[in-house]
Amino acid sequence: MADARQYGEGHRILVTGGAGFVPSHLVDALLARGAEVVAVDNFITGSKDNVAHLADHPRFTLVEADVSQPLPSDVPALAARFDAIMHFASPASPTDFAQIPVEILRVGSVATLQLLDRAVADRARFVMASTSEAYGDPLTHPQPETYWGNVNPIGVRSVYDEAKRFSEAATMGYHRFHGLDVGIVRIFNTYGPRMRPDDGRAIPTFISQAMRGEPITVHGTGTQTRSVCYVDDLVRGIVALLDSGETGPINCGTEHEMTMRQLAETIVRLTGSSSEITYVPRPADDPEKRRPDLTRARTLLGYEPTVGPEEGLRRTIDYFAGRA
Repeated sequence: MADARQYGEGHRILVTGGAGFVPSHLVDALLARGAEVVAVDNFITGSKDNVAHLADHPRFTLVEADVSQPLPSDVPALAARFDAIMHFASPASPTDFAQIPVEILRVGSVATLQLLDRAVADRARFVMASTSEAYGDPLTHPQPETYWGNVNPIGVRSVYDEAKRFSEAATMGYHRFHGLDVGIVRIFNTYGPRMRPDDGRAIPTFISQAMRGEPITVHGTGTQTRSVCYVDDLVRGIVALLDSGETGPINCGTEHEMTMRQLAETIVRLTGSSSEITYVPRPADDPEKRRPDLTRARTLLGYEPTVGPEEGLRRTIDYFAGRA
């Protein structure tokens, strides 16, 4: 491993998109370690509800701002030096790709460059959230970090795929030219509490439909696969990358690969729903298979996911049921 340190007590960490699904769980993990955390979010897809439990936390500050614009200079929490900057801001669902494409492109380009400049100025470690979408509709299975991907650069998903690929290129450019300490994590399909029920991703869609007794709408024939990762496992991997000093990119997810039909059937069973499974046309460029090669994560980070899909889906269903 590179020069490892444990980021926690005595460290200031900026988390962009901090009120979003995954980043809000990351904020919790960093606070639990004793760090001071500043979360920035414009709430285009994030929610104040996701961090409401931290409203009175003495080491947490929530700033409403768009990281595609210069960070507000009049906010004291943003003025002091950061030890780490974790760029996790970006809408990330198929619905978002169609509805707010320009915002996705900006946060993956302009925002990334501005935050990299800040990291250089602060001499901070910069960790960016990339994605399995960098592999597109992969021709190699499972996907190792050495695979360059099969991405349609002008398809409906390209605003997200290519924005993340640009972010990776920018991050490595700053690493090589400025000597910036960076880490890139490629996040595979993640689920858990705090997902938006209407964001267009399979798990919240299937759970919401099952709880309402509506038909479960599976795309295509349902034979396409995803490897689903519970959010707690993902966050442990991200924090391990932060500490490790590794550059990456490093895949983070699980090898629990299942078809979309299997996923729908599992959710129907766990919810006790009477919903029937129906089939609808597949979206353009929808990947056929998705499973990470976790060799690098295991070797460099000691990463091993522990929450199986049955347990993780139960927890997620309980969360949605509590908000119904």
